[in-house]
Amino acid sequence: MPRVIDLRSDTVTQPTPGMRKAIAEAVVGDEQKREDPSVLELERRVAELLGQEAAVFVPTATMANQIALKLHSRPGDVLLAEEHSHVVVYEYGGAAAHAGLMTRVLAGNGGRLSGDQVREAAAPSSKVADQRAAVLSLEDTHNNAGGRVWPLAELEGVVSAAREAGLAVHLDGARILNAAAAQRVAPAEIAGRFDTATICLSKGLGCPLGALLAGSRELIDRAWREKHLFGGAMRQAGIVAAAGVYALDHHVERLADDNARARRLAEGLVAAGLPVDLERVETNFVQLDVSLLGLDRADALARLAEAGVGLSSTIHPTVVRAVTHLDVTDEDVDRALELIPAALGAGIASV
Repeated sequence: MPRVIDLRSDTVTQPTPGMRKAIAEAVVGDEQKREDPSVLELERRVAELLGQEAAVFVPTATMANQIALKLHSRPGDVLLAEEHSHVVVYEYGGAAAHAGLMTRVLAGNGGRLSGDQVREAAAPSSKVADQRAAVLSLEDTHNNAGGRVWPLAELEGVVSAAREAGLAVHLDGARILNAAAAQRVAPAEIAGRFDTATICLSKGLGCPLGALLAGSRELIDRAWREKHLFGGAMRQAGIVAAAGVYALDHHVERLADDNARARRLAEGLVAAGLPVDLERVETNFVQLDVSLLGLDRADALARLAEAGVGLSSTIHPTVVRAVTHLDVTDEDVDRALELIPAALGAGIASV
């Protein structure tokens, strides 16, 4: 039976043989007592990678984001975030549940905000007792915008506006390494501008789980307490951290390959007559609006699955996506370029 080409997400990756070997041979200790050498090494390296002083290892990037929001605010304060960002859409009201934050969403353009939007949203109230805007969260790459990247000058303008308004700035950098690869810059060029930044290990880096929150030593010392409150403290976590260390050694530079394969997939789909906006393909995401083919999204996904290629839905009702990753080869892209147009061919004929 032919192998299914799984383009649903970069979270579906399997640990490579080399990563499994690193996991099996990991030197471990009690992580809660700061005695696990693999965890300590991972935290040191990620802090340096992101241009921050320190980092803390946690099970998920959602936990890392939620800890960061607590560090930067008081209950009743206001979080500013783009309306389709991960902290708003996929973290299930965590900012309210965990930090007591009110969230004010701002309309984005490709997942990005402007300095003027931030200044207006953070303008102080005339009433002393009113809620204050305390923290701005930005996402790079932006998932729901299709893996879009913040241009560095634009990013600097928004971060500067936030600082002028007295806001803390947090980066949801789950896929920051894809952004850095696309812009050909060091990750610290992006993450070093922020008070705190997260990175996820279980997406492009191909680890089974794990994330880190990076920031100043003072903030990360406080983050340790929040990690315990969230139930995120672990014991011999070096078994998982070793996968992260392995990924830093072997899976960072290759992220440019994922971005390139997504671009080739997108260009091939356009050549086959499918409605992909190439200007939106900046990293490892390709979005396709099946309504322009006269198809219902559920029907389109079912046709694709039957053909042996997996795409996934998005928050946009008529849009599906393909995501390239560690387990997608050049041959897979070639085959997907045969399977996807054929599966959606009835839709093409009806346009």
